[in-house]
Amino acid sequence: MSEEFGLTEAVSIALGGMIGGGIYAVLGVVAQISMYATWFGFAVAGVVAMCAGYSFNALNRVGDQRGGAVSFVQEFVGNSTLAGMIGWSLLFGYVGSIAMYAFAFAEFAIGFEGVPDDVGGVPLRPVVSVLAVALFVVLNVAGARITGSAENVLVAAKIGVLVAFGVWGLAYLGPVSERAVQFGTGQLTGVTPIVAAAISFVAFQGWQLLFYDQERVENPTETIRKAVYISIPVAVAIYVMVALVTTNLAPEAIQQRPHVALADAASAMLSYFGFGSLGFLIISGSALFSTGSAINATLFSAGHFAKKLVSGDLLPDQIADSQADGVPAKTVLVLGGITAAFTAWGSLNAITSFASLAFILVFGGTSLLALRERDRAEINPLPPVVGAVGALGFAPLMLRNLYTRKPETFWMVLVVGAFVVGVELLYFERGELEDHVPEGVEKEVEYVEEAVEAEVRTAEDVVEDDES
Repeated sequence: MSEEFGLTEAVSIALGGMIGGGIYAVLGVVAQISMYATWFGFAVAGVVAMCAGYSFNALNRVGDQRGGAVSFVQEFVGNSTLAGMIGWSLLFGYVGSIAMYAFAFAEFAIGFEGVPDDVGGVPLRPVVSVLAVALFVVLNVAGARITGSAENVLVAAKIGVLVAFGVWGLAYLGPVSERAVQFGTGQLTGVTPIVAAAISFVAFQGWQLLFYDQERVENPTETIRKAVYISIPVAVAIYVMVALVTTNLAPEAIQQRPHVALADAASAMLSYFGFGSLGFLIISGSALFSTGSAINATLFSAGHFAKKLVSGDLLPDQIADSQADGVPAKTVLVLGGITAAFTAWGSLNAITSFASLAFILVFGGTSLLALRERDRAEINPLPPVVGAVGALGFAPLMLRNLYTRKPETFWMVLVVGAFVVGVELLYFERGELEDHVPEGVEKEVEYVEEAVEAEVRTAEDVVEDDES
């Protein structure tokens, strides 16, 4: 990519981050909850994401620092611990997103005819997911990159496939198949679409990656502002079309094999012309390409983000070398290892919920921060109110749904979340903890350290004597 990029590339990055793999990964999970009203859930999530985007843009315009949610907290709140916890939450959100993409990648890979679900009693899905993560870890460590112009073409191709699917699907549902399109109007006044919006929220997080790489953006404040306001509505329109088509054409597939329901819907519409298998092949191929590129791009962005956290003393130095060029290899390896474990042992519902929860809290918190600065002439308080109430209102609804429908997933998300918060607090309050260590314990530790050093020196002397 060139040293600086403009609006076209910024929109491409934002759309690529959202549509790249999000729709393929979350559609089945969301549709199982709200079925024909899934389109409305995406629309609600899009409105909240748009208001959060306004909050990000407003703080970016009035602030002096350029770095997204973490920098906003540092500048406007002045609390390094809170800023660090926001950074860690985002980083774990990225890990959850990559795990989600890897899960979807594997589901589409084993969905092809003739591919078994297991080999020798070992399920293939976790194996393929881990191998996909490993492949893109190797590529990132090797330094493989996509230029800005190539990225534009790839994003355009991915969007083109989904737009063609949506437009032709809506045409097929109407004049061709003579089916009545169901919009789930009876559910629109209930809580189900809002729960669906909460779980789908991870599919709307890609635009905020722009705020963490502003030094490469031409006229960053204005360019990013326009890119956010263009990319989110485009993503919402595509998600709404795809959701309407899939839920109407493949309702059985959503219940039986939700992870590849979009491919089954494509097969249903092209079977009218006798090309049902071709439709499945096209969408499945697009899904593999999109989720794969999403793994690669998010891993790269997460590595860059982790490096910035290390340089600000918000992550341990062992995670990354902040002076290294590009993304440090050990950062990619650490992120890849955590992601591989997550995608191998977690369910798609749990992974999606955890990732969405991370972004819900960060986006809701940023909207609250913008609302706190509402006295500034540049900030209209209405969008931050909607962003804060919407995002922070999603969290309890999503957790309640998990507790009611999938209690094992609820407890998994809760335990992982509590573990992450606990590790964050231990890291950021380590200085205070050290201050409270009893003097006697400190002396014992020093004594042990001195004893160990003495033993090491003795061993070295023995080795030198033997060699001489």
